[in-house]
Amino acid sequence: MASSSDVPYATTITQEMESSAKARGTGIAKRSAEYVAKKMEEGKAVIAVLPDGTWVGFCYIEAWGHNSFVANSGLIVAPAFRKTGVAKQIKQTIFALSRKKYPEAKIFGLTTGLAVMKINSDLGYEPVTYSELTDDEEFWAGCKSCVNYDILVSKERKNCMCTAMLYDPKDHYEPEETSKEFSSNSKLWERFMKIKQSRLLSIFRKKDPNQPITGSPTKTLLLFFTKILGN
Repeated sequence: MASSSDVPYATTITQEMESSAKARGTGIAKRSAEYVAKKMEEGKAVIAVLPDGTWVGFCYIEAWGHNSFVANSGLIVAPAFRKTGVAKQIKQTIFALSRKKYPEAKIFGLTTGLAVMKINSDLGYEPVTYSELTDDEEFWAGCKSCVNYDILVSKERKNCMCTAMLYDPKDHYEPEETSKEFSSNSKLWERFMKIKQSRLLSIFRKKDPNQPITGSPTKTLLLFFTKILGN
């Protein structure tokens, strides 16, 4: 868990968040170094650092809707340490911290990354529609800095490039169930993400996407596809 002693890393972390988003061509809710530092001081963040002081990775907690919803936000790993498994370790740790601090809260996330979706499924998250997320206006205001914000607005906040995933402590699949589901359908997930993004862009540009879904998804995926593409 991060603490006030980790505040000196705040600027490096926010700079890497922004540069990484630009490199991927995706959006991100921008946060200031002061905001990240506050999360550290409040004990609502996880940081990975080597014994020599080298910064490795970071993630923080945000609570919305009077603490009824929690988001594990800003997951970032330094370029030199990517694809080493550290992102998964950070997500596991921030998830455990969230469950400890907010045991009754629903934990959710928005992502365009298949790797993050896989990690989330390992933790017991399920794909959901945007309507199942927090309606806290402050949370959605954070999307204004995203390059895809116009699409979110045009879809009346019902859909966007990101996929929504949710862990509900009162109603969720066991992690091994969702992990197995995701693993067995990873290629289908990837195809769906491409179709979804292509369709949203086409609609946004007022073009006919005309891209049908093929394959034999499981009941969970089929329901998800129907909800998302139907919106």
